[in-house]
Amino acid sequence: MSEKLSRQAASDALPTWRFLLQRMHLTVRAPDATTVFDLVARIGSLAASRGRHPDIDVRGDVVHLAVSTGSRDGVTDDDIALGRAVDEVVAEMGLASEPGSLTVVEIAIDAMDIDAVRPFWDAVLGWDVVDRDDLRDRRRMGPAVWFQQMDEPRPQRNRIHIDVTVAHDEAQGRIERALAAGGHMVSDARAPAFWILADPEGNEACVCTWQGRDPAPTA
Repeated sequence: MSEKLSRQAASDALPTWRFLLQRMHLTVRAPDATTVFDLVARIGSLAASRGRHPDIDVRGDVVHLAVSTGSRDGVTDDDIALGRAVDEVVAEMGLASEPGSLTVVEIAIDAMDIDAVRPFWDAVLGWDVVDRDDLRDRRRMGPAVWFQQMDEPRPQRNRIHIDVTVAHDEAQGRIERALAAGGHMVSDARAPAFWILADPEGNEACVCTWQGRDPAPTA
């Protein structure tokens, strides 16, 4: 199996891609839907022939691709080989990468007692604990959440909260698990549109659904 490459080596190997958080990313804009799905199909064929499983995200006229080797927690020669093959397809189709648009978001939560705070966020997000200081959506659809150890508490109220939108029939279970994990209810005044919860140190999350948002019907 290929060994993990350094960040510099991976970046140098695929100049049209960008290295962000242990993965190589490519964003390509296409002129129309036909081209978008033709590109996705050709990438899929390349990946399948190599036994690779890249993440492919289609948003309108933009195709985003991310490659890495999970068992190495980084980029390997196998990922570079796939990336170069994809580059050839992109060039053949007359398309180009847009590296300036790439952004990967992580959420950092400062905490005095990480062990007390982490179960709340694991429950409310419905993700998996990777290690003591890190939560990740194993489907890689949401940002990673990590916890930073604080030496002393902040006296002021946290000025950031996270909205977690879930299926309407999942909300109650998510809330119950978050409360059982040490959280508390701040407000349910706007339920079922959203409930405001907080972890043991007061960091807030709103569990949101589509319900309760439509205006009341008129006669």
